[in-house]
Amino acid sequence: MLKNFFKNHFFELIVLSFIFLSDRFSKIYIIYLDKISKTSEIYMSKFLNIHLIWNEGIAFGLFSFQKSNLYNFLTFIIIIVILIIIFMTFRSKGLKKYSFLMILGGAIGNVFDRIIYNAVPDFIDFHIGEFHWFIFNVADVFISLGIIFMIFLELIDNNDTSRVKKI
Repeated sequence: MLKNFFKNHFFELIVLSFIFLSDRFSKIYIIYLDKISKTSEIYMSKFLNIHLIWNEGIAFGLFSFQKSNLYNFLTFIIIIVILIIIFMTFRSKGLKKYSFLMILGGAIGNVFDRIIYNAVPDFIDFHIGEFHWFIFNVADVFISLGIIFMIFLELIDNNDTSRVKKI
C-alpha cells in the first residue's frame, strides 16, 4: 500500500521535498552566516537586505507575542490547517494541486521551525528607498505564490463557467 502511494504520488512528493528542502537549506545557511558574522545584517543592496529576525507570530510577523500558551495554540491551529491543505491537495488535480503543494511545502517548512526553534527565521528584507516590506523567508515565497496561483485559477475557472452559462 505504501509502495503504491509513493508510486502514484512520486512527482508530487518530489515537488514538496524540493520546496521544504530549499526552505530548510536557506534558513540553515542564513543562521550560520548570522553566527559567524555576529550581526543580523548579513547583506545589503539597493533593494534587498538579508537581515535575520526570529518571527514568533504568523505570516510576516503578524500577531507576535511572548505567551507560550498562545504560541502553542497558534502552532496547533497551523498544524490543523496543514492537515486540511493535505486533504485538499489529494482532492485536487492539475495546476490547483501544485498550488496546494506550494502552500503545503511552505507551511510545513515554517511549522517545522516553530516546533524546533519556537520561532520562524525570516531574513529576506525587500525595500524601495525607506519603504520596507515585511521580512520573509523562502517558505513564505512559496506560500504566497501558491495563493496567487490559486486566485488566478479561480478567476479563470469562474470566467470560463460564466461564459458557458451565457450560451
